Amino acid sequence: MSNVKKGKRNRPRRFEHMRDPLLPRPQFICRQIRYSGFALSFIAGSLLAGICGYHFLEKLTWIDSFLNASMILGGMGPVSPLQTTPGKIFAGFYALYSGLAVLVAIGIITAPTIHRFLHRFHHEDNEESEANF
Repeated sequence: MSNVKKGKRNRPRRFEHMRDPLLPRPQFICRQIRYSGFALSFIAGSLLAGICGYHFLEKLTWIDSFLNASMILGGMGPVSPLQTTPGKIFAGFYALYSGLAVLVAIGIITAPTIHRFLHRFHHEDNEESEANF
């Protein structure tokens, strides 16, 4: 028999439920470091994909590939003029991907802080409403 009860799966939660107490500060800091590390790994992987794409498709040196990938990932635009059709197609898709990748990374980094703020706000609201009974 499966671990499914009334349509809900038995999974560990990434964040505490609204009825749970606020996470202690040391555990929150560990969570924030973990999420920031994941976001930085995601950005590093995106940068590595861009470096390899420019190096193998556009035949740029490694350092020029790094510069172009970094500039596009940072939203500045390419530095070296593109010569090949596959390189231009790659650069277009990489630019579209990079814009979303940075937004996703920012969302990952800020998620624990936003959750803590909303959890604290909701927790204080519940305490006030319970005190009125």
